[in-house]
Amino acid sequence: MAESAHTIVFSGGKLDRSALLRRDATWLAQALDAPVSKFLPLWKLQVLIKSGNAPALAWARSGIRDSVDPESPPVLLGVADEVAHFAIDVSKLEDPGEELGLGDAALFADLRAIASQLPAEEAATAAQARSLVDWHQRHRYCASCGGPSTSGDGGYQRRCEQGACAAEQFPRTDPVAIMLVTHADRCLLGRQSGWPPGMFSALAGFVEPGETLEEAVRREVSEEAGIEVASVRYRFSQPWPFPSSLMLGCVAEAASEKITVDSQELETARWFPRDAVAQALRSPPGPEGLWLPPPMAIAHQLVRAWVAGN
Repeated sequence: MAESAHTIVFSGGKLDRSALLRRDATWLAQALDAPVSKFLPLWKLQVLIKSGNAPALAWARSGIRDSVDPESPPVLLGVADEVAHFAIDVSKLEDPGEELGLGDAALFADLRAIASQLPAEEAATAAQARSLVDWHQRHRYCASCGGPSTSGDGGYQRRCEQGACAAEQFPRTDPVAIMLVTHADRCLLGRQSGWPPGMFSALAGFVEPGETLEEAVRREVSEEAGIEVASVRYRFSQPWPFPSSLMLGCVAEAASEKITVDSQELETARWFPRDAVAQALRSPPGPEGLWLPPPMAIAHQLVRAWVAGN
């Protein structure tokens, strides 16, 4: 299966992020006031979606800025066809549907629930918007001195207002290693206690400071399942805006087979033969009630590629 055949939800955004333009204060001010500019409202990190049988992002015009907290300025998402696209936080509104006059035309929806129904490029734009709005909500104060900070560069920076400090902060993305461990014709899957019965997935964990992706894969597999990894192969990645991670999908070849589970991380882990996993992909649940993550998860794509022999 070709790499392009993978459907990685939250990837494929079409907006030009316009890094140079967002540093241009004059251009940015004009774009914020332009009647053609588009604004994607988020309320408590839920994204505004058009009502109907075909979900799509619901964009507002610049007048929506009169309805929001001035301490939450819009964030530039990018430009398409010379039209600026922004995300705007309307969380201070008590009843956004009523106050914005939405009626039955649009509603705020949880992105995790709606993403797989959106066109790919819109899901990617929504992920970018959610991550940036969430970052601003959680970084209103300087990490260096504790003083208030303000948004800059179209929302891709925050600056401390204390003249003696003037520290700058930038949106961060946390790298997560997610790996499908294989041995001969079997793969290793684990489950956490809070998951639905029969649900198993690939192992995963944050990349720690001072280690490579390959080292993170080996460490996580050893810590969670007691398995020694011989080789690691990177496959593909996925933005994960909950709140702002980058899932780095790998396949790891095991050098040992005996499983020793860390009960603080996993409820259990098991080796599954390829045919059982393939059956679970075709018509869940599979043998012994095996359920796999849904297609929007990169774990699903790693498993599917392995079953296909890639």
